[in-house]
Amino acid sequence: MNRCPITYELCEQKYSKKGLSLLSRHLDDLNDFPYTPKEQIQLAAQLASKLSIQGVQPKLSVTLNVKQKVFEIKEKGGRYIVKPPHPLYDELPQNEDLSMKLAATIGIEVPVHGMMYNIDGSLSYFIQRFDRLAKNQKVAVEDFSQLLGCSRDTKYESSMERVVSVIEKHCTFPAIEKKKLLRLVLFNFLIGNEDMHLKNFSLIRREDKVELSPTYDLVNTTIILRGTEEIALPLKGKKSKLTPSDLIDYFALERLRIVPSLVEKQLLQLKEALPIWEALIGSSFLSSAMRTSYKDLLYQRMQRLQNPQ
Repeated sequence: MNRCPITYELCEQKYSKKGLSLLSRHLDDLNDFPYTPKEQIQLAAQLASKLSIQGVQPKLSVTLNVKQKVFEIKEKGGRYIVKPPHPLYDELPQNEDLSMKLAATIGIEVPVHGMMYNIDGSLSYFIQRFDRLAKNQKVAVEDFSQLLGCSRDTKYESSMERVVSVIEKHCTFPAIEKKKLLRLVLFNFLIGNEDMHLKNFSLIRREDKVELSPTYDLVNTTIILRGTEEIALPLKGKKSKLTPSDLIDYFALERLRIVPSLVEKQLLQLKEALPIWEALIGSSFLSSAMRTSYKDLLYQRMQRLQNPQ
């Protein structure tokens, strides 16, 4: 039996029927992406100036050719983004895919995503673009770097307090979006995502409502980088050694002004998700050592979150 890299289900073929159906109800198989990771990185570099998805991590814009059962690279009109294995950071596709799946279990909205096999048997990560619809129609999306007048080079030069101010200024129902933001901030703390900069927060307009976009670029960077920071944008002037007082008393209750009962509900939801997360980690495509590191960090951070300091 194999394990589907899109759903983690056991299956007889490379992909499960459920996994393929997430891409298209007409898809009954998926051929290998016809490039090695090295070739994908080279192509990403060549196309970088022509694509709207630039960033530190190599990315490719692709469409799904259902008839040929394969993803195809496109300079324009791509409905998916593909991220190959990184030459410097181990198991990045496996890490990001798992992190996104963990987020989905607690109600954080994430796009269709998964992993696919490359021609050499390695895995690349893919995610569906939520800013594109059928026939290449564009959806109004702006990241917080744009909204705060920052650039790609200054995306770390802000704070979580300013992130809140963007929600208060632009969202149709700020109170609802603040609850979403709290869930996301607590989740990122627990999984060790220390790279949630301004360009990883976006607002989207849907049905005449401005709200936080689906979440993307969730990675447990702590087990990869082994750094000392715990958050990309300072909270209460701090990037490390965050305490329950910082996250709950100050950020949730004082700055976001979420009522205590709703904060407690979110904390309970996170605690109850731990067994589900542990099972997902166990069925993920991370190596045994990485699985252990990921799980250990989760439990350490949860213990810190629950113990007043």
